[in-house]
Amino acid sequence: MNTAINSLEKVDLLIVGSGAAASVFAAKAAQAGKQVLMLEAGPERSNNDLVSSQLWARRLKWGGAQVEEEGNLKVGHSFNTGWGTGGSSMHHYAVWPRLHANDFKLKSLYGKGNDWPIDYEDLRPAYDQIQSEVGISGDEKLEKWRPAGAPYPMPGLPVFNQGEIIAKGFAALGRTTAPIPLAINSRPYKNRSSCVYDGWCDAGCPTGALANAQTVYLPQAKAAKATIINHATVTRLLTSKKGDKVTGVEYCDETGKQHVQMADVVVLAAFAVQNPRLLLASANQAHPDGLANSSGLVGKYLMTHPATSIYGLFKQPTQPYLGATGGQLINQDSYDDKRAREGAFGGYQWLIANALKPNGLLGIANTRPDIYGPKLDAFMKQAAEHMGTMVFVGEDLPLAENRVVLSQQKDKYGVPLARAIHNIQPETEAMCQHAVAEGKTIFKAADAEQIWTGPRVAMHIMGGTIMGTARDNSVTNRYGQCHDIANLFIAGTGLFPSSGAVNPTFSLHALGLQAVEYMLREWEGIV
Repeated sequence: MNTAINSLEKVDLLIVGSGAAASVFAAKAAQAGKQVLMLEAGPERSNNDLVSSQLWARRLKWGGAQVEEEGNLKVGHSFNTGWGTGGSSMHHYAVWPRLHANDFKLKSLYGKGNDWPIDYEDLRPAYDQIQSEVGISGDEKLEKWRPAGAPYPMPGLPVFNQGEIIAKGFAALGRTTAPIPLAINSRPYKNRSSCVYDGWCDAGCPTGALANAQTVYLPQAKAAKATIINHATVTRLLTSKKGDKVTGVEYCDETGKQHVQMADVVVLAAFAVQNPRLLLASANQAHPDGLANSSGLVGKYLMTHPATSIYGLFKQPTQPYLGATGGQLINQDSYDDKRAREGAFGGYQWLIANALKPNGLLGIANTRPDIYGPKLDAFMKQAAEHMGTMVFVGEDLPLAENRVVLSQQKDKYGVPLARAIHNIQPETEAMCQHAVAEGKTIFKAADAEQIWTGPRVAMHIMGGTIMGTARDNSVTNRYGQCHDIANLFIAGTGLFPSSGAVNPTFSLHALGLQAVEYMLREWEGIV
């Protein structure tokens, strides 16, 4: 994209970040005639730069300042966050289920955590519009748990041997499977090719069949004359003397030189940990505890999805190298009844028959660190044709003590590092243990000859700048507009007041669409 905008020239809309949420704001605002500038800390890259390689995939992960992590389930910032144009959307797996109605009313229905300031029906029109603009493949009739909404624009992706074999285990136990709703083309859609089912989703999908910022909204933003500056690390948000308006940002370029960029409206879309870090680090006389923090909630209610993979070897060939990294089938039979298990709380889903590579971060070899030497060679020969897997994705409770705070250590630009503190509670632990035991039972019912599990990991990061009804219970309103500063918006998963148990990218797009439409509609009053 063009990088001609001078850092001293005021713009209409400045967006910190260039990922999924940022790209929705950029496209819609630029198309409405606003002068839009995006500041991206990571390097410039396009879809033409992507390579089907496990080493390449690692380059798409976080490459900025270290995040200090502590707790019994660390949020895995470096794995979950992206780096460079397109942000974390460039390595996401395009699993796009919708949140369920009860996810929005956790406190009202269960006396736990937080309610959203909206319900499912409020977000449903945006879900429908986004899935039409982006393209989702699925089968809403087989997906019996799916909340009401428009049919998917494309049929589900194919189910290969691995999916068929594991599905038999679910069926044997009276459980249902359906094609995963994937933002991946099962047929050509809006000038993007269909999937070739080779499992390179986390390398950015070099074919362009997977919907990410680089394939959908950033090209639209570019066509409408939005601008992006790469290697631009925002270090501070600036406000008026009274503190009632944000006036722009300070950022450092690739050489370390500091710039000031003024703007009428600022959207902070730097991901769930970095957004509160910047708000806290931008404290000034008018906002001594950090920007937008009169509630004292900036950084609080940090969440993730606890996840564990189930693995097995089967007599039949599974062809585990085929399909999408996110999987082929989904099961949400245990999603809606959050109290179904004694001593446990939370819904969960199964993502079934994920495409596997021989090695790398999520590769076959890494699932068995106990095997090495000649035994590993024999295992790999068998597993490359006969292995199957699925992943449990569970709900996390929103707790104020799980939070992002500033460290005593600073990055190379003098900004305090983020420290992410996250622990799961006994009732979440019990839900996780139940799900893993269930997964082993399903694999046994599918006639797996060997069964093992991976470690519990953190999948996705949410919270830290939650939305709500007022400044005493949240950082922003339903549109991500900060209660304390009307021309400062937050975008992304940091807005989530609760986690649900589904992958969050579809929901953050829907929230972003409603937010940018509100921002444009109310522009004169905001600036």
